[in-house]
Amino acid sequence: MYARTLGDDGAELRPLEPWHAEEFLAHLDRGRDFISRYVAFGTNAHDVDGARAVLQAYADKRAVDNGSLHGIWLDGTLVGGLLFRIFDADSGNCEIGCWLEPAAAGRGLVTRGARVLLDWAFGERGMHRAEWVTSTANEPSRRVAERLGMRVDGVLRESYPYRGVRHDMEVWSVLAPEWRGTEQGG
Repeated sequence: MYARTLGDDGAELRPLEPWHAEEFLAHLDRGRDFISRYVAFGTNAHDVDGARAVLQAYADKRAVDNGSLHGIWLDGTLVGGLLFRIFDADSGNCEIGCWLEPAAAGRGLVTRGARVLLDWAFGERGMHRAEWVTSTANEPSRRVAERLGMRVDGVLRESYPYRGVRHDMEVWSVLAPEWRGTEQGG
């Protein structure tokens, strides 16, 4: 399988697969409160079987070409990742997202990894539109979308009920011609 270096700081982007369940669970346990502030990703994975189920669900999505998980390792330790939550090759639309444990925040890992995945989605897979959906309260996620050259399409007001609060969700996007015309894209 692939492993892409994300710079000279020991960061790598690799597939995140069911056989990583124990490592994935340890990662979630280190960052669970931080990771789940705005999204429910991984919140049901409280043991190795639960972690494996999350990873298997995305392995199944990858097998039918409609989603995938990619881990970010820093000096050999899983510290976060990126996902294509939606990947619709027929329509040319995808949604990319991320999660990260606190010890890895602020290093540009998500931005660097997302650039690799977006280059692949636009360049090799022929995607036309990539979306990034985030809570308006999630300032670090909004900054990543900005650094990726995405634009705000709009706000879905109070559309995401989570932890007893209805969150406003911002939809950001970048189109293939825009990506190819930026420093980010190829």
